[in-house]
Amino acid sequence: MHPIIKVLFGAILLVGSIAVIYQYTLDEFYLVAKGIVPPFVALLGLFIMWLELDELRIEKELKSAKRKK
Repeated sequence: MHPIIKVLFGAILLVGSIAVIYQYTLDEFYLVAKGIVPPFVALLGLFIMWLELDELRIEKELKSAKRKK
C-alpha cells in the first residue's frame, strides 16, 4: 500500500475519532478510554516484542551466513 494512502487513512481515523469524542460526554469518553487503553498497550507491547525477536533472529542468521563464507 502506498504511504500517502496510509497517511490519509490515519487522518480519517483521527478526525473520525475526534468527532465521536465530541458526541459523548467526557465521562463516557473516559469510561471507554479506560476500557480500550490497557488492551491497546498490551498489543503495542506484543508488537514491540515481536519486532525485537525478529531482529534477533535476523542477526543470528546474518552471523551464521558470515561464518559460512
